[in-house]
Amino acid sequence: MSEPDEDFAAMFEASLQARRVERGQTLEGTIVAIGPEVALVDVGGKSEAVIEIGELKDDEGDLEVAIGDRIQATVVSTTGGLRLSRRLVRGAATARQLEDAFRARLPVEGKVERAVKGGYEVRIARQRAFCPLSQIDAVRNADPAQYEGRVYQFRIIEFKDDGRNLVVSRRALIEEEQQASAAETRRSLVVGAVITGRVTSVREFGAFVDLGGGVQGLLHVSEMGWSRVSDTSQVVKPGDEITVKVLRVDDDRQKIALGLKQLTDDPWSKVQVTYEVGEVRTGRVTRVAQFGAFVELEPGVEGLIPVSESGLARDADVRKAFPVGAGVEVVILDVDATGRRIRLSIKAVLQAREADEVREYTERGDAGPPEGFGSLAAKLRGALTPREK
Repeated sequence: MSEPDEDFAAMFEASLQARRVERGQTLEGTIVAIGPEVALVDVGGKSEAVIEIGELKDDEGDLEVAIGDRIQATVVSTTGGLRLSRRLVRGAATARQLEDAFRARLPVEGKVERAVKGGYEVRIARQRAFCPLSQIDAVRNADPAQYEGRVYQFRIIEFKDDGRNLVVSRRALIEEEQQASAAETRRSLVVGAVITGRVTSVREFGAFVDLGGGVQGLLHVSEMGWSRVSDTSQVVKPGDEITVKVLRVDDDRQKIALGLKQLTDDPWSKVQVTYEVGEVRTGRVTRVAQFGAFVELEPGVEGLIPVSESGLARDADVRKAFPVGAGVEVVILDVDATGRRIRLSIKAVLQAREADEVREYTERGDAGPPEGFGSLAAKLRGALTPREK
């Protein structure tokens, strides 16, 4: 054996003492020797990995690399040393490579030749494989013929009879990619992050938003706008692309809370300086409870008219007196912007009107009271404007 051959043999023997790595791992190394059948690649550590010369040739059979070049390859075997491959992702060409791909769970490239009973016939290099109908995609498609003639990545899930009997799956790779994408998306989801997603469905309580990788968050109806939202479908629709803010992330329960209104100015931030005690404002009744009626003074800002300030008798029907949607004139009694509370009064409006009527009557000096004077119910009806259409 010549000295160069002895050197090459020694290097090859050294490669058998390869450092411990896992099959399927991608390594980057430098080509340190090229022999007639294999090349040695320095991947770090005390030994080299082996790659077949055929892996390093182009379609014309010429070497694509030289000593000193760096390449990336996948570990297909760790038995008796490291064996690498660069072509498994492009389509294995030999039974040995197919078996390596099967054992290392590496993807191979295949062309869907035709639909057959129960699935598809797939051509992987010079080999035929079978892909069950349930394994061609992650979702069921109504037109099986759409896959014919297309080239996809597959995983070999069964390897029998020295490679003559192969079963492959495209779905396995798709689901792995989705899981990896979902994991990456979840890592980027921190409270306060502003992201773009697509609305997948809209319900009465809110909308579900796909944030990428199959990860969904809930945009609750209360977070859609500063004003009360009565119909979520008027805010967003399935298929809409929207920008939202991450409010809460519950990793244990896999729940993500999103907000839309947080991307606009909070109207309460200016309430303390724009609302003054004693001033008269006009608003719209939004909801009614036993203790009073809520009035929207501007989008996102509501105040409460307590029953004691409604001008109604104790046994009066508050819901009937304040129909939702009706406009109403009120006086500001108290403003607490920090607590997001404003106390309103209709009674103060009525009292002011009565005082004006008394003053006008006194100034005129008429003998009788003005028309309608003393009728509290009539004055209350006057304070309410017709319900908004």
